Parts: sequence; C-alpha cells; structure tokens
Amino acid sequence: MKEQLTPKQIVAELDKYIIGQENAKKMVAIALRNRWRRQAVADDIRQEIMPNNIILIGPTGVGKTEIARRLANLAGAPFIKVEASKFTEVGYVGRDVESMIRDLVELSVQMVRKEKTETVKEKAADLAEERVLEILLPRPRIHKSRETQTSDDEAEEKYQRTLAKLREQLRNGYLDSRSIELEVPSNRFPVVEIFSPQGMEELGVNFQEMFSGMMPKKKKVRKVTVDEAKKILEQEEAAKLIDMDEVIAEAMERVEDSGIVFIDEIDKIADASGSGQGPDVSREGVQRDILPIVEGSSVNTKYGMVKTDHVLFIAAGAFHATKPSDLIPELQGRFPIRVELDSLTAGDFERILKEPKNALTKQYSALLETENVTVTFDDAAIKEVSRMAAQINESAENIGARRLQTLMTSLLEEVMFDLPNGKMKRIRITKTKVQNTLKGIIEDEDLRKYIL
Repeated sequence: MKEQLTPKQIVAELDKYIIGQENAKKMVAIALRNRWRRQAVADDIRQEIMPNNIILIGPTGVGKTEIARRLANLAGAPFIKVEASKFTEVGYVGRDVESMIRDLVELSVQMVRKEKTETVKEKAADLAEERVLEILLPRPRIHKSRETQTSDDEAEEKYQRTLAKLREQLRNGYLDSRSIELEVPSNRFPVVEIFSPQGMEELGVNFQEMFSGMMPKKKKVRKVTVDEAKKILEQEEAAKLIDMDEVIAEAMERVEDSGIVFIDEIDKIADASGSGQGPDVSREGVQRDILPIVEGSSVNTKYGMVKTDHVLFIAAGAFHATKPSDLIPELQGRFPIRVELDSLTAGDFERILKEPKNALTKQYSALLETENVTVTFDDAAIKEVSRMAAQINESAENIGARRLQTLMTSLLEEVMFDLPNGKMKRIRITKTKVQNTLKGIIEDEDLRKYIL
C-alpha cells in the first residue's frame, strides 16, 4: 500500500472525490488497511487471516464504482475492476471467471515492470546515449602496425574531442530533430489468441517467443529522429537491465498477498426466480464458477499458478429486481460484510457539483479555459440544478449523480457549440439562466424521456 495509509487517511482521500457514503468508505478503508496489517503479523498466523470480502448495495450513480476507482489509486497493489455480467458459465460462449485473475496477474506484472524500469531509468538513458553517439559518430578503425601507431593515436584523440562536442549537443537537444537509421525488432509472428471452453483465451501464443530459439530475431531498419531513437533505445536497454524472472515472482507475490478484485453488477447474475431456467440459465453457473475463486483456489496463468486465498473481493450491485439473498448461499457466505449506500438528495447533488476535486463545475471551467473563456456558476444556479436533478430522479428513473451530467450538458450545450467566437470572454451561469434553459425539457414529459 502506498505510504501505508491509516483508515482515517484513506477516508480523507476518498472524501476529496466522493460525497457522503461514510459507511462504505469506512468499510473499504478498514479492508485496505487490513492488507498491510496482515503482512505485519507473525508468520504462523498470517496464512490463517482471510480477507473480509464486501458487497456494496445501492442504486446506480451513488458512488459504488467511484469508490472502487479511487481505491485503486490508493492501493499500491494490483487492482482490477470487472463486470459480472460479462462472464458466462464454463461451456457457454464468453469469458470464464478465471480470466479476472489472469488479468490481475498481467496487470501486476506490468506494474512491477514499470517500477523496476524507473529504478534503471538513468542507467538505461546513459546506455541509450552511447548507442546514439555510436550511430552519429562511428569509431574509426585502429591499425595494429607500429608504422601507423602515431596517426592512430592522433585519430583517436580527434575522435574523442569530436565525441565530447557531439555528446554536449545531444544532451542540450540540438540534435533531436536529426534523422538517423536505427535497427528495431520486426514482429514477424502475430500474437494469436486461443478460444476454448476451458478458459484459455487470455493466455495467447506468441510464435516469436516459441521459435526464438530456432531462428534469429528479424530486424528492420527504420528512419527516426534522434529524439525518437533515444526513447526506443532507452526501452531496449531498460529491458536488458531488468530481470523478468524477478519481476514475475514479485508480481505473483503481490497478487497473492494484496490483490484486489472489484466485481461490479453482481446483481445481474442473481436469479430472482430461482428456477435456473430460461435465457439466463447460466447465471447460477457463473455464481458457482466465481465461488471457488472467491473462497480460495489455484488459477493457472501464463506465468504460473496463482492462489486466490488472500485476494480481497469487493462486489457491487444495484439490486433493483433482485436482492443479495437471491445469490446462492455459498457465495453469500463469502461476502460477509454488506454495506448499503444511500440514495443521493438535492443537498448531496449541490455538494457534488462544488466540493470534489473533479466536480463537474470545475471540469467545465477547465474545458472553457482552453477557449480563453472564464465561466462562473452562481450558488443559486448550482442549487437549482441540484433541485432539478433530484426532482427528475424521483419522477423518472433514479440514476443518481449521473443525472447531473445530463443536466449540465443540456445547460451548456449552446455555449460549448458557439465557442470559439472571439466575443465571449466571461460567462456567468445564474439561476434564471438554468430555469430558462432547462424549463422546456423539465416540463415536457415526453421530451424529458429522451433528453434526460
């Protein structure tokens, strides 16, 4: 975990982006902190401490997915968000549930590789610089005979002086736009994915890797600028300096000890009828396939076997047509902590428009600043938009804070379309403007169904 944040610090970070939902924030903060606490306990009991998986229950647009997204930024651990509705039971066409763990491992490998690359960045840059200089100024041939020794020494001295000047020009960026020829690897063989009921679709087969021992890797010559060449060669040199076996071992350990999987729309695989028949016959099958992953099993990946015993699973769903008890009992038992998120009120909408770092008013202000236009929102205007959003959510479908996006888009549609026009420099959004712009849509029920 980054800086090993305390639960209060985690909630404080989440508060910067998410309004309300204190219970949900508290639960995920405790779960995240427990990842670190488990690592600190004695070895003999560490393996016995299992993560307390969580189900977040609440209507759409109240912050379930946003909590997961922000949690990913706080957790210095592999984190992946998946949609439960994308999975199918083994034997059906679609993705199998084990692919979520394979994706998590792949993400962890990339994360560790990126971290290792940062540690060797300076050395890789130095090596790349030497290779660029060799291309720009090839070393002169040295003769071994005594008669030519003096002239060779002079040539070497001249070469070193020229090289020093060239190095200075390269470091100052004077040569960045010069074109040079560079040998780069050629991908002769495509990456092929295998589709099978056994769920091997994510493994893939790279024929270049398979046959690399039998035939030399083909290279092609490309004409690139010196600046591009430095970046390409830095990546090549960094790859040489990194021990991939060490990267994979650390990535697998991170997944097993601190991996987090967020399963969204878990209510979509719950069967309210309990019949197990009809077009959604595979729903219960998906639940049964997810069960061993959540309770702890070994999943085969292209990097080796991964145990899921200590992976933290956070599930979320609106549960409009179903309820958590419609999930199979075994799966319910694997999510012992249930948190119900509150529906958002007009007061919440007002805070959402003003307080978070990524508030919609701040986003639109930033967008219009690119056109040299300053937009300001009166408090009364924000209050009116919030009131309208709450009213529409009550009378139509309740889509939570997403309603604010539709209202703000309609409110600023004409302004965004007219810019740039060279005339408008300052725009003030007042309560009157909000009412005049949105009045027709709000009052026309038929139009509202399509627009909002």
